[in-house]
Amino acid sequence: MEINTGISAKYREEISGGLGRVLADSYTLYLKSHYYHWNVTGPMFQTLHLMFETQYNELALAVDIIAERIRALGHFSPGTYVQFKELSSVTEETKVPNATDMIKNLVLAHETVVRTSRTVFKTAEEASDQATIDLLTQRMQYHEKTAWMLRSLLE
Repeated sequence: MEINTGISAKYREEISGGLGRVLADSYTLYLKSHYYHWNVTGPMFQTLHLMFETQYNELALAVDIIAERIRALGHFSPGTYVQFKELSSVTEETKVPNATDMIKNLVLAHETVVRTSRTVFKTAEEASDQATIDLLTQRMQYHEKTAWMLRSLLE
């Protein structure tokens, strides 16, 4: 059945592709946060262990919301490691960094998700896609706030 929500097929495809990149960034950040939660050490262990857990739990919910928005726009959501690796601008970890580098890496990753989201935001505005605009606004607010909180630990 054809989708008739007032957003053209062209825009739905473009927005879905952009949201696929946001999803891939978010999922890669989820994995990074979880990896750090498991492997953090040092004097800030308890604080960071709990902070990283809070962050990956929030991201686990967010990836579902993003993927479901893609589906609502009429497209299939990426969902494999291969697809996420291809689409993501967030770098994966290959080693366990120290706690300070974990914090720095997470700041960079959160900022990356914000930048990716901004590129999709412009298209959603052009298409008058308020649902995606709302989703992206919430995601950017979360990632900007989280990056700020993480940066504060480095001062």
